[in-house]
Amino acid sequence: MSTLKAKTPKAGKQNLSKPPAKILETFPNPKPARDYHIHMQIPEFTCLCPKTGQPDFATLVLDYIADQQCVELKSLKLYMVSFRNEGHFHEDVSNRILDDLVAATQPRFMRLTAKFYVRGGIFTNIVAEFQKPGWKPAPLVNLSEFEGQSNARG
Repeated sequence: MSTLKAKTPKAGKQNLSKPPAKILETFPNPKPARDYHIHMQIPEFTCLCPKTGQPDFATLVLDYIADQQCVELKSLKLYMVSFRNEGHFHEDVSNRILDDLVAATQPRFMRLTAKFYVRGGIFTNIVAEFQKPGWKPAPLVNLSEFEGQSNARG
């Protein structure tokens, strides 16, 4: 009988000085004939204020209806982390992220909501959307909603 040991990287073996690449990977939509809503919350987004260099924190909410491709989660995580040491205005980074996601996935519909935490007494929310030309959403069926449409428990 043999046992398998999981290989874990040794401390100091990872190159942490190099930021993650801005590469978004995709995979084929398993149900391309169906319009279904993909909802993701990204609660630890960080970039820097381009004026002060201070960190800006946000929760990003991504909602989309895929066409032929879906975004792969690990690449999305690394893509988001790549902004950590970059200076961006909230409006710029929100629209850039949406543009990059649309270019990678070519969805039927995509909405990015960026909820930036308070800075100088001001909360900033940015909502940017894309809709594929000619695509029409199905009529809304009003069902019970989960509180905040959140996966967070507690």
